[in-house]
Amino acid sequence: MNKIVSLMFFVLVATFSFSQNNGIIKGRVSNAINNEPISFANILLQGTEKGVATDLEGYYEIGGLSPGFYVVKVSYLGFKDQTIFEIQVTNSKPAIVNIALEENSETLEEVVVKASPFKKTEESPVSLRTIGTVEIQRNPGGNRDISRVVRSLPGVTTTASFRNDLIIRGGAPNENRFYVDDVEVPNINHFATQGASGGPNGMINVDFIREVDFYSGAFPANRGNALSSVFNFKQKDGRDDRIGFTATIGASDIGLTLEGPIGKKTTFLLSARRSYLQFLFSILDLPFLPTYDDFQVKVKTKINDRNEIYFFGLGAIDDFSINFDATRNETNQYIIENLPINTQWNYTNGLVYKHYQEKGYWTFVLSRNMLNNQAIKYKNNDSSNPDNLLLDYKSQEIENKVRIENTQRLGDFKINYGAGYEYVKYNNNTFSKAFDSSGPENVNFSSEFDMSKYAFFGSLSRKWMNDRFIASLGFRVDGNNYSSEMSNPFKQFSPRLSLAFAINEQLSLNFNTGMYYQLPPYTVMGYKKDGVFVNKENGVTYIRNTHIVGGVEFITTANSKFTVEGFFKNYNNYPFLMRDSISMANLGGDFGVIGNEPVVSTSKGRSYGVEFLFQQRLFKGFYGILSYTLGWSEFEDKRGDFVPSSWDARHIVNLTLGKRFKGNWEVGVNWRFQTGLPKTPFDEELSALKLNWDRNSQGIPNYDLLNTERQGIINIIDLRVDKKWYFKKWNLELYYDIQNVTSSAVSNEVLILDRPLDEDERPIGGGVIENPDDPLPMQRYKLKTINDAIGTIIPSLGVVISI
Repeated sequence: MNKIVSLMFFVLVATFSFSQNNGIIKGRVSNAINNEPISFANILLQGTEKGVATDLEGYYEIGGLSPGFYVVKVSYLGFKDQTIFEIQVTNSKPAIVNIALEENSETLEEVVVKASPFKKTEESPVSLRTIGTVEIQRNPGGNRDISRVVRSLPGVTTTASFRNDLIIRGGAPNENRFYVDDVEVPNINHFATQGASGGPNGMINVDFIREVDFYSGAFPANRGNALSSVFNFKQKDGRDDRIGFTATIGASDIGLTLEGPIGKKTTFLLSARRSYLQFLFSILDLPFLPTYDDFQVKVKTKINDRNEIYFFGLGAIDDFSINFDATRNETNQYIIENLPINTQWNYTNGLVYKHYQEKGYWTFVLSRNMLNNQAIKYKNNDSSNPDNLLLDYKSQEIENKVRIENTQRLGDFKINYGAGYEYVKYNNNTFSKAFDSSGPENVNFSSEFDMSKYAFFGSLSRKWMNDRFIASLGFRVDGNNYSSEMSNPFKQFSPRLSLAFAINEQLSLNFNTGMYYQLPPYTVMGYKKDGVFVNKENGVTYIRNTHIVGGVEFITTANSKFTVEGFFKNYNNYPFLMRDSISMANLGGDFGVIGNEPVVSTSKGRSYGVEFLFQQRLFKGFYGILSYTLGWSEFEDKRGDFVPSSWDARHIVNLTLGKRFKGNWEVGVNWRFQTGLPKTPFDEELSALKLNWDRNSQGIPNYDLLNTERQGIINIIDLRVDKKWYFKKWNLELYYDIQNVTSSAVSNEVLILDRPLDEDERPIGGGVIENPDDPLPMQRYKLKTINDAIGTIIPSLGVVISI
């Protein structure tokens, strides 16, 4: 492999001559509130002598640039200046950078107001981070996946290195919400956990992304149904000069992106990706073979300066099969006996229309999303005997949504208000040989329901003292007609308040408090027994979470910042699982479905801690992020005592460093350290009962000892090396990424049958041993504990070709 890579580098360098300096940065500068062009704005490329002024229509173009990365600074009297970092310039296509400037609240005679290189809004002065496309692409170990990249930020962790279950400030993975160009996307991961938001691989193509706003608190009022985080993805527009494409071979998939104009006013972006994980996993002798495809499209028409409309689509097809040819060692045998065969597909389509006025703009969003999830499992994977059926699950979730909102800027005031409506359909057909501490139970039901959801929201922001003091007050109300318990939206009244005070140009104090509501998963609402919606009868209702966040921010003159934030989150009305007597807040970090069982909305919890962040934007070739979080996450157990939740990471340290070198080389390293997450020990006596093991094939947790033990620490280092070539008509990028350089493995103990083994330590013929010490003969199997953690170094070679 090393010889092949070296030969590729040699051939490329020797064969091709680099082109001349034909790079272009172009775009339009406009008023952020009404989209009117800003004429004669100053555009400067930092660190060069190149700069231009916009024309009468707000357009600009800077040509004759050497390929590479640039920092664009924009200023105009009466507006806050703006800096856009790391704009990649190539010879093959122009870099389109459209800039929307915010008006200065003071008079035009005032000096130009310098904006921070780090984004902050009136509604969200704390807990907001903005991530650019270049940061996602180059992240070591990130695999061009935003869910992996955000792990570098404070307060963020995950359940396992190979999954995208995001745990934000001690909240469960189902507490996050995602928006792409104003369209809500229920899940952004392949092989999604229904009822949560995680999965092993991201669906969104990074080639579409311009930037991502990540809120870990201080949620805007127009973003509802979230308790722990909100992601706002902002996509690029397709190029307007000619058809172009980008081909990518990554660590897990191969993809193609097309973009270009459709007439004079319309552009498009279109991509398709196909995974090759099934071939890789087969070579690695893993017992499961995942396959996925995804598709993404954006078509935008700029009707005129006052009106624009665009369509967004995202879809995925996921298949999950078992590799029966894998070596039958004890770990593989355990996985094969437990994994169901899973098929899943989903899509989200949205149409967005924006109409700009003199002092603001209207946004109209119409969207539809659907999830189809199926899973089936037979004992010993033998489907020839119907009695072997352990699980047969089919479910669909369908949402049709409309949202209308208006944003106005009236002097020192900013106003946003609007309303939303959703029509939901859900169906579920479940057969499961369930088990719990009270014994085995056959679950067999079919259910379906439809309902309407409605919401109203508004916010008012005001600036004083030449923008040094900013206050924002907002509210939101949500309701639905599923039950009388949730029909009155004012029972879910969600106020929020933000304050920010700039002591000087570099130091500021920031604060937010708010009350947020989230609907329980549809799996909870649709659970049925004996023809009755059990949880509806149990009075299931919205989950409530009250946030308090305060922080200090210091911006340096070298494009870096220091922040310290303290947070407190108080949970009420969380679903409490009646079978297992635990809060649902402890679930959602694995494959499968959560919430498909009886619950009551009685669980309480809390999460609190402090976060430190140092972030360095690109400066003299260096960039980096250092973050540390000290946090607690606790929920009530069945006795009403607060105990650590499954997401109580306690100490999280992340360090990402990178350096750009001459010749378009770049090297990055990422280090992540985390103390072990809590875990619940197994009830070995109950697990060993034949009646239970034959249904479940795994250990039953002893919830009397909920989360009293901890997994091992996480200590992982990832490395990445990038090299780019810029030719006259096309670009080439090669990268070599090594995940888990130290071969770190997290201890993960599981119970398995104590089978006879051959000389290669493989179970013999599937035989089992009965427990000779059992006081009730023939009632229990003999079990043993193994550690199935595998510390694997994962190297990958990526290729990106752009034309």
